[in-house]
Amino acid sequence: QVQLVQSGGGLVPAGGSLRLSCTTSGLTFEEHQMGWFRQAPGKEREGVSAMTRAGLNKWYADSVKGRFTISRNNDKDTLYLQMNSLKPEDTATYYCAARRDNLYTSPLDPLAYNYWGQGTQVTVSS
Repeated sequence: QVQLVQSGGGLVPAGGSLRLSCTTSGLTFEEHQMGWFRQAPGKEREGVSAMTRAGLNKWYADSVKGRFTISRNNDKDTLYLQMNSLKPEDTATYYCAARRDNLYTSPLDPLAYNYWGQGTQVTVSS
């Protein structure tokens, strides 16, 4: 059974930082591309960041470039998202997700991912 278990998140003031973690089991972590997504109330789920299996390629949504950093530790089967300079508009439920490499779909397209974490709330106060 594949599981993606998230931790981190919470309430921070604008300008603050948070780190999200996503630990997987039931899949071969190093064989999966990983991504972070978020969904704010009343909005569609959007891609935040993604990275390839070995971390050679990374993608970021324009809205988070320069502020968020995705990373992974294949020895610990864990994905991370370091979020700095947080803004109120970053408030959302954040999800990690996993998929096999796919050259035909965008790494930031949530429809292209097979496995999902349970979600964790990030709230940034103004």
